[in-house]
Amino acid sequence: MRAAVNWEDYELLDTTDGERLERWGDCLLIRPDPQILWHTGRRHPLWKKAHARYHRSNTGGGHWSDHKLPDRWQIRYKDYLTFNVKPMNFKHTGVFPEQAANWDFIREKCANAGRPVRVLNMFAYSGGATLAAAAGGAEVWHVDASK
Repeated sequence: MRAAVNWEDYELLDTTDGERLERWGDCLLIRPDPQILWHTGRRHPLWKKAHARYHRSNTGGGHWSDHKLPDRWQIRYKDYLTFNVKPMNFKHTGVFPEQAANWDFIREKCANAGRPVRVLNMFAYSGGATLAAAAGGAEVWHVDASK
């Protein structure tokens, strides 16, 4: 397993009671996570300063409350990726920060292949892997149904 430890603009600050407190640039979000089963209390002071919290609906989907966020904002990963973050109506932000270790791996493999590399990214979504491959010098095709 590779850990995504090289972020400056993203940080998982705390977790408890099925929720995660995250910093996305200057914005603080609280999002549900069903894998967080522990109950450690909300000791981190930023729980009370979150810009928005996502609430799941019993019928699917959900909504953001306390929404004090811009419509979208940018975060950077290292010197080669910039993302537009946008809270979606299904808890996602358009970026999966845990994938950063994979972006580094892809960039390194493409850069050090010693030959031309062509990549077909069939589930490209936010484009992190696509941009990492391109940053490594690959010729890339990005395919996804999302905007």
